[in-house]
Amino acid sequence: MRTTEVALPAGAAGTTDGELGAGVQAWVDSPPLRALVGHFGGDWPAGDLPAVLAGLDDFSGRHWDFRQGRERPEAREPAFDPATARLVLDAAAALGLVRPVPPALPRYAHLLVLGGLAHACLRRTAYAAHLARTVAGISGEVAALGSCRALSPAESRTLSNAGITGCVTEVDALDAGVRAAFGVTTPSEEAGEEADQPHRAWSSRTYRPAGLPPVRVLAAPSSEPDRRRAHTADTQRFWAEHVRLRAGDPVLMVTAPIYVPFQHCDALRTLAVPYRCGIDTVGVDPALAAVAGLPEPTLTPGRYLQEIRSAIRSMRALHAALPARP
Repeated sequence: MRTTEVALPAGAAGTTDGELGAGVQAWVDSPPLRALVGHFGGDWPAGDLPAVLAGLDDFSGRHWDFRQGRERPEAREPAFDPATARLVLDAAAALGLVRPVPPALPRYAHLLVLGGLAHACLRRTAYAAHLARTVAGISGEVAALGSCRALSPAESRTLSNAGITGCVTEVDALDAGVRAAFGVTTPSEEAGEEADQPHRAWSSRTYRPAGLPPVRVLAAPSSEPDRRRAHTADTQRFWAEHVRLRAGDPVLMVTAPIYVPFQHCDALRTLAVPYRCGIDTVGVDPALAAVAGLPEPTLTPGRYLQEIRSAIRSMRALHAALPARP
């Protein structure tokens, strides 16, 4: 039986700060999350919503953080009994991390493709090309957002197995995905800035596929280059500054279903709140022919718990960014 999904905070243009706060409250206070916390021995945090979010952040850090500061592929995989594994997978489905959903609108100002590991760069650009051609009219641009993060040997093998060579960084993989999916070869515009520290570098390439909107491949610098690579929020902010995002612009964002809750809330915080644009976040549909045959990740209960934690932290950051109300 299909589990009823808990709605994410609304992303339509015109959503008020109060409605965003209520959306965070509803997702966080949902029965699936409460059941998950209880199963792992936690007491539900007392107090107002900020206190609950802080308590869930602390709890999930102690019980569901399998990365411990490492990149996602380096996270350890916990061993769960069958009943716990089923509960985690059911909760992940109810909380919006499993099933892909189609775009809500027929037209958007822009389409964003979020970067990630090499396989994700190929799958998301292929799905974005499918959407741009058949589902969602785009009046502005398609933008693939990544960083200059070096690819791991495993990612290089993934690309090689897909017939793609010569990629050194995440943005190289995004660029290769864009060229394959949109049928382009040479950018019409290029800009960027090299740096001794790779987390400070940035680049922009724009392609103009026939009959489709322009496609920009953007590598953002980190907002904390001495500490880490650029993360999702960095890439979104950097793109918004380049494209001159306007209030009311509906923006469609493509990622993987497992990352939809946390990356949707990141986009609400970094784009919707300051720019008053709309955000609709969708995950790649694996059933589509456009992504058939492309490398797929292995999703496990541990991976889902890790990204439920990511969603909690993203919701906490979103709520903290909302203007205080009297």
